Formats: sequence, structure tokens, C-alpha cells
Amino acid sequence: MATYYEKLGASTVREVVDRFYAVILDDVDLKPYFDGIDMPRLKRHLVMLLCSVLGGPEAYEGRDLADAHRGMGITEEHYARVGEILVTVLRDDHGADDDLIQHVTTVLGQVRGSIVEKPAEAAG
Repeated sequence: MATYYEKLGASTVREVVDRFYAVILDDVDLKPYFDGIDMPRLKRHLVMLLCSVLGGPEAYEGRDLADAHRGMGITEEHYARVGEILVTVLRDDHGADDDLIQHVTTVLGQVRGSIVEKPAEAAG
């Protein structure tokens, strides 16, 4: 049985990451999180992470997710928006199937606590 990585393809993972960050950096609420960030380096890390999550041969060797995101003040709302962007890029731009989307969504749920620092502001 093919892994999600094999189904999607190595070059597609890189395309997904490029498109993902293009959308993120075009979002007025999310863009500030990336001010001063070395984007080529960040993209390489996300390619490795996504390949690893999808069952590819690349091992993620970046920082621990909690360490990498500590002090950024990422809210539940912004985390959810980033997840939606990733799912949309995978599904709509690259034809990922429902099983792959469910797998990615599950992993996003598993790592949420390592990335989100504070709840979204209550609407009032």
C-alpha cells in the first residue's frame, strides 16, 4: 500500500509548501507571525516535516514544535486558519484524497497543544 507521501509525490510536497506560504503571507492576520523569518529555511523545515508526517523517507530534524513556536502568541483561531489553508492547498490545489486530508487533520490536532499559546479572543 502506498504511503500518503508516495500518493502525493515529493515534488508536490514542495509545491504544497510554496503555495501554503504564499497564501499565509497574503493573509493580513497571519503574515505578522512571519516578520523577520528566514522563509527559505522555514520552507525547508516544513517540507521535511510534511514528508515525515506523510510517511516519506525524509526525517524531520528541525526544532521541537513547542520550542519553535514558544513566545509567538499563536491563538486557536490563527492555528485553525493555518490548518484550513494547508488542507485547502492539499485538497483543492493538489488533489489530495480524503484519507490523506484526514491524516493531516489528525496530526494537526495532535500537535495543537505544542503550538497554540493562548485561546482566541472572545467575541464580544
